[in-house]
Amino acid sequence: MKCTLIITDNHEEEVVIYAREKTKLIEDIENLIRDNAFELIGYSGYEAVNLRTDEVVCFLVEEGKVYAITDKNRFRLKCRLYQLEETLPENFVKINQSCIANIKKIERFNTSVSGTLLIKFKNGYKDYVSRRQMKAVKERFGL
Repeated sequence: MKCTLIITDNHEEEVVIYAREKTKLIEDIENLIRDNAFELIGYSGYEAVNLRTDEVVCFLVEEGKVYAITDKNRFRLKCRLYQLEETLPENFVKINQSCIANIKKIERFNTSVSGTLLIKFKNGYKDYVSRRQMKAVKERFGL
């Protein structure tokens, strides 16, 4: 595989790959670029932390503020949920009006007789899938 790097201020940063077929290496490159394209800065008290999307269990809105929930901490973000939704990698899915979940961090689904779907994450956090998002979530997981 041949690699060419051109450093210039005249163009927007872009990665172009010419390949005969999609390989594991190409998928890894795509994921690396996608994950690093959107920088998340989380705030906890007076501390600012650079967050990687693979660390985040979910993003949620509480009292009008957006938070990133990780396995051990919760960080305040200075952006809106719709901005996150537009830029997050494909392993994130909106489960209700105030939560975007990382599907890699979901432990299990609990269904009830009334048709509600409760998601339990690996860190213990739980949230419900809204009726509006139910179809998209079920299609995503093949339920």
